[in-house]
Amino acid sequence: QVQLVESGGGLVQAGGSLRLSCAASGSISNYAMSWFRQAPGKEREFVAAIRWSGGITYLADSVKGRFTMSRENANNTVYLQMNSLKPEDTGVYYCAARRASITIPRAAREYDYWGQGTQVTVSS
Repeated sequence: QVQLVESGGGLVQAGGSLRLSCAASGSISNYAMSWFRQAPGKEREFVAAIRWSGGITYLADSVKGRFTMSRENANNTVYLQMNSLKPEDTGVYYCAARRASITIPRAAREYDYWGQGTQVTVSS
């Protein structure tokens, strides 16, 4: 059983930065970790992913050049550094995990474990 807890959300002005954290309990060796976000009335969308062992990151086109994802395996924690935030980045950000596969899926339904979410609001 895996449990995920996100933190670090908040209210920032456009152009500002936030760093989100996702702390995992239980064994997530060989698990891929991802961030998703969901705005009210919209579908949950993929933001970023990282392989636990390989450290390779994948970013949605909408956040490339602004967001970075990293890991700290010793502490079972992954991070999402968000810079140059835009109002359209507003939403609830969720940490998700799934067993490793050759390709990392970008569909929310493919993930096994989810955190409770942390709110990110970017004002204009």
